[in-house]
Amino acid sequence: MLRLERRVDVPRWWTWAVPVASVLAAMVLGAVLIVSSGNDPLDVYRRIFESAVLGSGSLSGTVVAATPLLFTGLAAAAAFRMGVFNIGGEGQFIIGAIAGAGVALRFGESMGAGVIPLMIVAAAVAGALWAAIAGALRAWFKTNEIITSLMLNYIALNIGDYLIFNSESSWRLLEGSGRMFPQGKPIDTSAEWPFSHVGPVDFPFGFWLGVIIAIVVWVLYRRTRFGFEVKVIADSPSAATYAGMRARRTIVSVMALSGALAGIGGASDIGDTRHVFDPKGLRQSGYGYTGIVVAALARLNPVAVVPVALLMGGLNNAGRALQGRDFPAGLVGTLQGLILFCALGGEILARYRVRRVAKAVLAS
Repeated sequence: MLRLERRVDVPRWWTWAVPVASVLAAMVLGAVLIVSSGNDPLDVYRRIFESAVLGSGSLSGTVVAATPLLFTGLAAAAAFRMGVFNIGGEGQFIIGAIAGAGVALRFGESMGAGVIPLMIVAAAVAGALWAAIAGALRAWFKTNEIITSLMLNYIALNIGDYLIFNSESSWRLLEGSGRMFPQGKPIDTSAEWPFSHVGPVDFPFGFWLGVIIAIVVWVLYRRTRFGFEVKVIADSPSAATYAGMRARRTIVSVMALSGALAGIGGASDIGDTRHVFDPKGLRQSGYGYTGIVVAALARLNPVAVVPVALLMGGLNNAGRALQGRDFPAGLVGTLQGLILFCALGGEILARYRVRRVAKAVLAS
């Protein structure tokens, strides 16, 4: 008989070895699927790498594609570290985009670039409040946060659709082609977030903001009393209660923090790239769900989320660039799913060892 036994001493090098092994295992499984579809896996992977890294403007596209995943990955990591499973990053991202776009449309023309901090704050508050709903239901009513946060995703999507397709809101373009074909109103050009240039690579302002926030979140969880309480409550709720820690307040705080991070990602999406609230585009992007893959592969380490987001952003960028009849349909999504599957499997093997036990021992 086989059973899992928790490891007492986990080598430090496993912190980076497990994610690397997970990616390699996913590539091997992906190669099997590519061969079964009648394609050459080496050629497919070469084309993905060229489109994500080597091609003209590829790195810039990868960084842009990675930016929203950086925020949703941080949102998932912040919640999951406490054992609170926030699956609502998608909805919190959309609510943040609504708030950020609303502020930019209202004050962008008069404030110019000065509206950017206001967009960030508004999106963070909106995302935090939206996530706090699921947090409060979990804390006081023991409601499963997976279900409530997932349901809130659909409510956020419907709110976005209503603002653009079923109303004459401030977010909708009400003149010209917008009267016949519902579309969002573009924000003023002065409210668009700036890009910086490092060599041939263009970095959106949101990417640098995400890197700074990742460091802040790492410090928050590793060097503060709040982070210590989160760890104790996650490991032993009864011991935390005995020590006088307020578990309910911490649960809501963690969910609000997670929602704020996703909300800022929504504002970044408006300011950096779209410059318009586009619910249809956000519905198709699936940033919130991909962020869970990012967090899992980063082993819930906020700093590690940065390179993992770049990896997943490169896959997304390559998938868009290589769309066509000769490129396996759904390959990028399949690879992302395989990476998540292998990352979770690797995490189990990192924490537990498989031990063969005789039936007689189990019976005793």
